[in-house]
Amino acid sequence: MTSLTPALAELIGKPVHDIDTPALVIDIDAMKRNLGRMAEFAKKHHILWRPHAKLHKSVLLAKMQIKAGAVGVCVQKTAEAEIMVAGGIHNVYISNQVIAPAKLARVAALTQAVAAHRGQIAIAVDSLEGVTRLAQAMTTARTTGTRLGGSVATVIDVFVEIDVGQERCGVKPGQDVVTLALEIRKHPELRFAGLQAYQGTAQHLRSAQERRQAIARAVKSVGIARQLIEVQGMKPGLVTGAGTGSLVMEAASGVYGEVQAGSFLFMDADYAQNERDPAQPQFEPALFVKTQVISTHPTHAVCDAGHKSHAIDSGLPKVLAFDEKSGLDYFNGGDEHGILRPSAGSTRLPSLGKMLWLIPGHCDPTVNLHNVMIGVKGGLRTGVVHAIYPVDARGALT
Repeated sequence: MTSLTPALAELIGKPVHDIDTPALVIDIDAMKRNLGRMAEFAKKHHILWRPHAKLHKSVLLAKMQIKAGAVGVCVQKTAEAEIMVAGGIHNVYISNQVIAPAKLARVAALTQAVAAHRGQIAIAVDSLEGVTRLAQAMTTARTTGTRLGGSVATVIDVFVEIDVGQERCGVKPGQDVVTLALEIRKHPELRFAGLQAYQGTAQHLRSAQERRQAIARAVKSVGIARQLIEVQGMKPGLVTGAGTGSLVMEAASGVYGEVQAGSFLFMDADYAQNERDPAQPQFEPALFVKTQVISTHPTHAVCDAGHKSHAIDSGLPKVLAFDEKSGLDYFNGGDEHGILRPSAGSTRLPSLGKMLWLIPGHCDPTVNLHNVMIGVKGGLRTGVVHAIYPVDARGALT
């Protein structure tokens, strides 16, 4: 796990003004409100909740979510799973395809490690070759005695990923699903656990009606896959998927048993553009890049947070406005600079040295640009630093 520098440790208890810029800051009060709303939603709808740790990449925040009621975490990379397990998270689902033999050996080792703690590793597959390679890795780990958690008989949960509209990974919801499920059952170290059915493109469809239509098509595809599995005399298992933009639809479907929403914890400028579904909890921005004005001009100001401090794949960040007259728009200034101009209806530019707060366009890759997230309680204007959250899985790409 990442160790804190003395300078960071000394920030605890200091006023928010003392945070150097640019810095990634969590409004802890807002984050905990988001967390509470998600936990309440899952409980009300009797649905399991397994948030994506690829959002925050932090063991501390993963543990906070599990304490609030999450059953475990999702990750996309083997290295992310290793970091979560090393930090004491023992229920991890790699909701992605892992094909390389060296990576699968690591997955097998993780499965044995968490078994010693009565935990569970799960993984997704979408090919016969993927099933075969996974089974070989698990068998090799068992027969060679390569284990981290002692002599424990281990089984890995395996989800068949189906393509429900994203056109990324996954098989079409037809006979291939049955073929994979039957193949999984042939291997004693593998346990068919259900279906991975994530519709990623639906997350950022702007209208609630568009998202509902997209998820309705996904639910239909899942229903077809489940029926085909049941015809073989098999239980279809758990259906897992969903994201922050669509979780209310999956939860209400009667088909999905688990949601993987992660971005709700922080939110970002891109999600803020979605029309809110009336049934969705009111999530609010909780992740910000603190920046400072370093140059002023008659038509614009310049801040010290450029693209090295926030991801731009989903658009430029939004400047948090505390009142109607302080609205600013952020423009591309390059790696180390941001250009600020008054928003429509706003009449003033910030003064030299002014501290500002940016809402990132996309929270996940923004977090991956920073070593730590600085947690503030009491608000962004007058709050104090309460905690430092290391980004443990920063750069965990393998």
